[in-house]
Amino acid sequence: MTPAEALAHLREAEARDGRIDVERRRALLARLADSLLTHAEAIAAALDADYGGRSRLETLLADVLCAVDAARYSRRHLRSWAKPRRVAVPYPFWPTRAWEEPVPKGIIGIMAPWNYPVQLALVPVVDAIAAGNRVAVKPSEGTPRCAGLIAQVLEEALGPDIAATVQGGPDGAADFAAQPWDHLVFTGGTTTGRKVAEAAARNLVPVTLELGGKCPAVVLPGADLAQAARDILVGKAVNAGQTCVAPDTVLLLGHTPEAFVQACRATGIGLPETTLANDAQAERLDRLVEGARLERLAADGAGRHRAIALAFPEPDHALLREEVFGPILPVLALPDLPAAIRWITARPSPLAVYLFGATTVETSLVAESVRCGALIQDRAVEYAAFPALGFGGVGHSGSGRYKGSAGFVAFSIIRARVVHGKWSLSRIFDVPRKKFAPQLIERLVRKR
Repeated sequence: MTPAEALAHLREAEARDGRIDVERRRALLARLADSLLTHAEAIAAALDADYGGRSRLETLLADVLCAVDAARYSRRHLRSWAKPRRVAVPYPFWPTRAWEEPVPKGIIGIMAPWNYPVQLALVPVVDAIAAGNRVAVKPSEGTPRCAGLIAQVLEEALGPDIAATVQGGPDGAADFAAQPWDHLVFTGGTTTGRKVAEAAARNLVPVTLELGGKCPAVVLPGADLAQAARDILVGKAVNAGQTCVAPDTVLLLGHTPEAFVQACRATGIGLPETTLANDAQAERLDRLVEGARLERLAADGAGRHRAIALAFPEPDHALLREEVFGPILPVLALPDLPAAIRWITARPSPLAVYLFGATTVETSLVAESVRCGALIQDRAVEYAAFPALGFGGVGHSGSGRYKGSAGFVAFSIIRARVVHGKWSLSRIFDVPRKKFAPQLIERLVRKR
């Protein structure tokens, strides 16, 4: 099925069957969660094969359960989200009644990447279905076995008149982005995100872009260095650092690089459970670290199974400019918090900033000074698994929010409704106006 065919089929189903009511949406979300759990082990095996070594437990936690939790959370709260909301009417218009009601946008296109192919395809599906839409999903060609299972889950749980899956490579992805969807979701790199946004703009399609960026981990003087090192490495080890919200660069304030290296080695965290996803990813990382001193925290495994390495680059090195997206962790010592804030704000806004050992005053200073999608204290990465917490970036790290009520709103039209009474005070200004109307208007706009 081509993207155009998928869109045409879903438009036909929408015209024939009409809007999906709230109770049916709840049933669809329940079926989606059940189907994911039924296929959980098959998904883990497929991703292991696609990667050539993907941790079963990471797949079950970060891909399957994240999507299941999102479906269950939205199902529980959907009735309240979908209720119309009364809006105040100015007294000159009384007894007019006004309210806002969420209605579906229509057909939502979703483009998912290879790093969390199930979560990043199906959590937007959850939000779109909760809002009453139909969906077309373009899974990543980088994980073809998993893409086939995503198609199977969608067909079993939602059916072909609610969800369509479009397979294919880069040409198919470009065609997908160029279709006149009612909303388009893209998760991936910033460079590709620009192309997707440009293609969508030609059809005036609104977009949700979930991109990347350099998520700094700021270790402040008050941090317990041993605990901070453990928490940072736990976040970095997930999916071998191939995570958009992984700690990207460590900024040390009041701690020496040598002490941080020792604290990292003491954690025993060195070799991630998951390999690099493909040869292109391995070659990119090899090019990225050229010229930087590396401290590997363990021996590499076979093939693309890479250990976490701390990197100590020169100030102008590519590691400090480009998103790492792998098990390399640049470390930079800075004199104080203002210097760290200057370092962060000199770069494109990140998805997340992680603070370790921050006081209330330090946290407030960062919150007031730094633009980012999330400000997280004393852990890394796992906030992205909270189904009620809206997720998204800002600027180069993305636009728009999804998950929970934020996702419901993102994929809804908040439509205004008004019912006028037979008479209201405002009608004295109708034309042809009475003689006193101009004087009254002048009086109303006079500065008091």
